[in-house]
Amino acid sequence: MSARLFVFVEFTIHQGLATEILRTLPAQSVNCCITSPPYYGLRDYGVKGQIGLEETPGEYVAHLVEVFREVKRVLRDDGTLWVNIGDTHRNKYLLMVPARLAIALQDDGWYLRNDVIWAKPNPMPESMPDRMTKSHEHVFFMAKAKRYYYHAAAIAEPAVSYAPDLGRDETPGKPGKRHPKKVDVRGDSDRRHYDSATKVMRNKRDVWTITPRPFKGAHFATFPPELPRTCMLAGCPEGGTVLDPFSGAATTGIVAHQENRNFIGIELNPAYVELSHKRFRENFRLDFMLA
Repeated sequence: MSARLFVFVEFTIHQGLATEILRTLPAQSVNCCITSPPYYGLRDYGVKGQIGLEETPGEYVAHLVEVFREVKRVLRDDGTLWVNIGDTHRNKYLLMVPARLAIALQDDGWYLRNDVIWAKPNPMPESMPDRMTKSHEHVFFMAKAKRYYYHAAAIAEPAVSYAPDLGRDETPGKPGKRHPKKVDVRGDSDRRHYDSATKVMRNKRDVWTITPRPFKGAHFATFPPELPRTCMLAGCPEGGTVLDPFSGAATTGIVAHQENRNFIGIELNPAYVELSHKRFRENFRLDFMLA
């Protein structure tokens, strides 16, 4: 087991309504927001004031727009927003909740940069005889302004193919000698030249295959750590601050601690706040032992 560098970062969770807590936070104090709001019409968490049990999808989306309007205020001007959200069926209709939310946030001034598809190799089983099983969710990557922090190289992925055109050496006396062709690879933030015979990295694609791995003791909506980690490495500099206004069991916060980022969480359910602090203490002790 390799040792990790021990760095102290702040880990704070506020218990209460997201909009009310957000209004107490200073403007432009957060680098990045990574969150997964309660999905519409799926579960009753048993807490007064919860989002997700509205009468209509329109009311649900309106409440989320209000929350993210406050998120925008506390984000730095170069801050980013990453929202994981799934869809819901009702009375044979697929409600298209993610699309409704994305458009509403655009209308409220957010710059939608990517609609990432989170593909699940092991989705929850469904036995519906008249439709297919849902096996994906959405992650919307948004920005507060046209210019924002984004570290493309931090989440680059291995290229799966090389330059198909190797070219031919036209040197006299060496007819037909093949040589690797230099290829210009342009990403969002850098340019690199590589040899076609050498494996290289490419700009990350917008379909992420990540297997959900729920941990014992967490509430059932916990998303896998790889999801917020990818968003965090791209959207928040080391030493910066990550916000999650729907913190749940604080998976985003635990990843922030592991990646040397500060964390501010907001959670309505006191039981999840207690669980979050327990998880942080366990992770903190592990980091201290490995340092």
